[in-house]
Amino acid sequence: MLFQRDIEPRCEYCQRGAQLGDGQVLCVRKGVVASEGHCRRFKYDPLRRTPPMPVTPDFSRLKDEDFTL
Repeated sequence: MLFQRDIEPRCEYCQRGAQLGDGQVLCVRKGVVASEGHCRRFKYDPLRRTPPMPVTPDFSRLKDEDFTL
């Protein structure tokens, strides 16, 4: 699945906002707001959101016997 269905709304990746930097977003409806906030006019824009990095696997616990048939 490419996108999660239960994305927490944040002004940071709202379609109606523009990044100002320093943790602030310029909202069309509310003006300058914090990037962590949201309002009921939130509209998700998937291109603005950076997904979390996947967890790197830990191969140090594996032995040579784990790779033999």
